[in-house]
Amino acid sequence: MHPFRAAIEKGDIDALPALLAEDVTFLSPVAFAPYEGREMVSAILRAVTRVFTDFRYVNDFGAGRDHALIFKARVGDREVHGCDLLHHDDDGLIDEFCVMVRPLSGATALSEAMAVEFESVKRDLGLA
Repeated sequence: MHPFRAAIEKGDIDALPALLAEDVTFLSPVAFAPYEGREMVSAILRAVTRVFTDFRYVNDFGAGRDHALIFKARVGDREVHGCDLLHHDDDGLIDEFCVMVRPLSGATALSEAMAVEFESVKRDLGLA
């Protein structure tokens, strides 16, 4: 099992930063510009765990430095299907984290919920 999946399934959010490269790039399903850096991505991941309910990985596969973790979750009353696409650097740390979600109504609900949570992200990072 992928270490990121194992940490999420255990609810061990504090373990996530150690799995991320210092210069990790996060590609959001609802924001155009990427987010950069371990501290920022860790704060976003903490916020996502507050937004998703009934989150579960349903499949995963990988080859070499690339892994896909397929998930289902809820955002409010919307069901979301998605995929965490992870790429690893030479040290085995996640250096690119891309999230895809469907359907559009679920992505919209995610975008709205994360907009609210982003105030917490800013506070976590001392930006608010």
